[in-house]
Amino acid sequence: MTITHDQLAALKAPDLEIFEAIANDAYSRLPEDFRKLCAGLVIQVDDFPTEEVLKEMGAETDFDLLGLFQGIGLPFRSEQLAAAMPNMIWLYRRPILDYWAEHDETLGAVIAHVLVHEIGHHFGLSDADMEAIERRAE
Repeated sequence: MTITHDQLAALKAPDLEIFEAIANDAYSRLPEDFRKLCAGLVIQVDDFPTEEVLKEMGAETDFDLLGLFQGIGLPFRSEQLAAAMPNMIWLYRRPILDYWAEHDETLGAVIAHVLVHEIGHHFGLSDADMEAIERRAE
């Protein structure tokens, strides 16, 4: 296959808006019972985690974190917490793009993997449970 100069010049990494659209699509394809764990989940995309998050998570570089879950899952909510902030997943575009460039997966599959693992680890799911959820989403 030959790529023209114009095609090459047009190639770009997805910006934050397109990346967020890919993430929302990937999330919508996850099994419904899994998505119910995080009713009202908000997906936020930033290029990198904040310095505070990096320090809190013990990250050595800006590229160490692909995502972060913040919130309280459905099984742990109480009446007092009903007005709390919504559950959020932060996806870090540049580290995810870096990971994607080094692996033989689609960007959507990488994003879905990060979503499943951020939600799954928060709820104590095993790696086998999360792999099964990812297979169901394919």
